[in-house]
Amino acid sequence: MDRQHRGKGRRGRRVNREGESKDVRLSKSLSFALRHGANQMGLLMNSEGYLNVEELLAHPEFRSYSLEDIERVVATNDKKRFKLREDPENGHLQIRANQGHSVQVVDLELKPVEAGSSDCPREAVHGTYMKHWDSIRSRGLSRMNRIHIHLAPGLPGENTVISGMRQNCDLAVYINVSKALSDGVPFFWSENGVLLTPGDADGILAPRYFSRALKLKPSPCELQLNS
Repeated sequence: MDRQHRGKGRRGRRVNREGESKDVRLSKSLSFALRHGANQMGLLMNSEGYLNVEELLAHPEFRSYSLEDIERVVATNDKKRFKLREDPENGHLQIRANQGHSVQVVDLELKPVEAGSSDCPREAVHGTYMKHWDSIRSRGLSRMNRIHIHLAPGLPGENTVISGMRQNCDLAVYINVSKALSDGVPFFWSENGVLLTPGDADGILAPRYFSRALKLKPSPCELQLNS
């Protein structure tokens, strides 16, 4: 079957895309559809977070793209945000986001982290912005409208860290993962190396789990935590 779909189509109305490349536009449209907007776009997502690529390309948002465009964006995305597979039941090509969902996904193939295991980091980092520091320091980190709070095993560029925070973050909040685990806060590794936690029952990672905080710009500077 010819999976190529041509025509102008809509290219997303949620972002100002002037001057952006075709691949960047496609990556942003995929992120929205696969993490947040499938239902409101009328796209059928299964319990594992997968959409059929053929159905996706038939949607007005994606008609100007081809299968080759999607395969290229998945293969070259520097943060490995997406995954392609063949449906084990019918062989149809499917795509999903590896993390970042605000819609409930039952099985993202996340790997639980156990205290003391070889893949349990001593610390993990949440990248955010100084404008939020006063609230974070007093109330903790919130998963907001997402399923998980995103953490990285280090700052971008350290120890092959590829994902988990935006490059322009100016605040790094370090989490004592073992302490949080000992209090029953679960953590999981995503397929692309992002450490995820839903936080406590209210979706919060409390300040008592902060080990340190750094203001990253213009040069790293340690911040005072609440006593």
